[in-house]
Amino acid sequence: MSLDFLSPELGLFALLLATAVSLVQGSLPVVGAARGRAGWMAVGQPAAVAVLACVALSFACLVKAYVVSDFTVLNVVQNSHSSKPLLYKITGAWGNHEGSMVLWILILALFGAAVAVFGGNLPPSLRARVLGVQAWISLGFLSFTLLTSNPFERIFPPPANGQDLNPLLQDPGLAFHPPMLYTGYVGFSIVFAFAVAALLEGRVDAAWARWVRPWTLAAWTFLTGGIALGSWWAYYELGWGGWWFWDPVENVSFMPWLLGTALLHSAIVVEKRDALKAWTILLAILTFSLSLIGTFIVRSGLLTSVHSFAVDPERGLYILMLLAIAIGGSLLLFAFRAPTLKAGGLFAPVSREGGLVLNNLLLGTACATVFIGTLYPLFLEAFGGGRVSVGPPFYNLTFVPLMMPLFLVMGAGLLLPWKRADLAGVLGRLKLAIGGSVVAALAALWLLDGTPVLAMLWIGLAVWLALGTLTEFAERIRLFRGPVGESWRRARQLPRSAYGATLGHFGLAVVLAGIIGASIGKQEVVESLRPGETLELAGYSYAFEGVERTRGPNWAADTATFAVTREGAPVARLTPERRLYPVTERTTTEAAIHTTGLVDLYAVIGEPAEGEQGAWVVRLYHEPLVPWMWAGALILMLGGLLSLSDRRLRVGAPRRAPAGRGAGQAQPAE
Repeated sequence: MSLDFLSPELGLFALLLATAVSLVQGSLPVVGAARGRAGWMAVGQPAAVAVLACVALSFACLVKAYVVSDFTVLNVVQNSHSSKPLLYKITGAWGNHEGSMVLWILILALFGAAVAVFGGNLPPSLRARVLGVQAWISLGFLSFTLLTSNPFERIFPPPANGQDLNPLLQDPGLAFHPPMLYTGYVGFSIVFAFAVAALLEGRVDAAWARWVRPWTLAAWTFLTGGIALGSWWAYYELGWGGWWFWDPVENVSFMPWLLGTALLHSAIVVEKRDALKAWTILLAILTFSLSLIGTFIVRSGLLTSVHSFAVDPERGLYILMLLAIAIGGSLLLFAFRAPTLKAGGLFAPVSREGGLVLNNLLLGTACATVFIGTLYPLFLEAFGGGRVSVGPPFYNLTFVPLMMPLFLVMGAGLLLPWKRADLAGVLGRLKLAIGGSVVAALAALWLLDGTPVLAMLWIGLAVWLALGTLTEFAERIRLFRGPVGESWRRARQLPRSAYGATLGHFGLAVVLAGIIGASIGKQEVVESLRPGETLELAGYSYAFEGVERTRGPNWAADTATFAVTREGAPVARLTPERRLYPVTERTTTEAAIHTTGLVDLYAVIGEPAEGEQGAWVVRLYHEPLVPWMWAGALILMLGGLLSLSDRRLRVGAPRRAPAGRGAGQAQPAE
């Protein structure tokens, strides 16, 4: 089948049509919900599906223009080249400002259509309002794209070839990082829409919390994967041996994750105990607001980063206007409606609810710390206050200490009962976790000579969280408290969301262990080496065999070879590269990494050493437990996906009770 009909003009028309349909979706169903007109409310569902179809068609037209190297399209000229591999021709469609905005809108439309198709258990008025709010968000970004960032603008006469994509983006990790990150970012828009719709209705109850949890969980899971994938890319691609630098663009994805984590736990309290209603609504608003603020920072020209799109500041002004309307309007609505949300049941400070409140307070404070550290330097410079740098030392002194009590509470949190808990009884059930964490901390003090006391405490916390999580799971299935068959039966009957919670907490313990290992055990050496010379690092010998010139589809590289041995036994051959992309005349570093599961052996080749004939600058890193960070992130995502697959979250949302029975007394669906 020929795809010639997927022209840039059709793509632009599809965006215009999506704008018109979004206008209908954002107005008629909302008015219908206010007036009780079922026919008007029902318009939202087909409209949401139609918007998705239009935006998907537009996106397909853009991708096709990249695949066939249509250099009559300015966007393709600026971000592609005919010699680029097909994968990067496709991913180049969203490796730029204009194309990434179409992807952003596509994901917005996808979530809206998902509510339209799978939201059959929602009350018609609530679904109409949710779809209406989502449509207005889409309208904002559609108008922004059409008025300031047209991805289909033509150029005549067309050049013979394009200017190529930023070489740093020509990598599998970063090719798939933006779609996953955007799905998380944009996924919180539907949670925001649920919050605004609930405020318009004036009703937040257990049913609402159950409905909003799957969408929150989906966005959180994808955002977790997006952040992990971006961190992994920075680790192996940039050649610096690090995985996080508190870069402003790293931070703007991390802040919604922190608040999204708090929201995920807060919604459970609303569902189970009919409490924290106003706080949960506020979290839903603020989480998506931070996604919008991140969009503004990346696209406003406030900073120039490999992650960012430094564009015309006028575009930033347009986004700032959207921010003012979306954030300001929703917070104003919250200020009017929040006092009408009745408080739920009472609970003791030491209880499951109390633990989740503390969890929220610590996550919210940590997010505020990152917010200040990220935005203060940017706005200080923007208003003529000079340039200041806020880096790891600031976050180590502010953010990191807040995490210690958070992990301490998490280790016991799953064992706390609702309403009131016997703290002594809970700690008694955690004897193994307490003992294991103390032993781990003391072992670190003994084995790792010179380990700082703070690092020793962190090691103990990681073990505490892991063992506390496993203890709670063992308690659930009554492991070692009866016949093995009975424990197996209980394990099979556990809901998937219970497994998801266990995997989530355990995965975070694994991530924490990886961070600790990378922080206290990392070793590095930078030397000038000639072929035949050897470097020793952490008990491994790296024999430098030399450098040869290699070629790829659109690059040439200096490729080094290291033979790695340990006590004379071969371990690995590492071949790091230094690539040159002739079209852009830019170089990239391709690190060579060998992992044992417990440690990464990491090698980078630099430029020829000045003044030393035949010598090359070489950087070697010994990275203990770094692989655990990526493994922990995968466990976190698996936990999220398992919880999402729980039938109770997919189709078992409670039906609302009639108005006379009062909020919070919803009945479960059969």
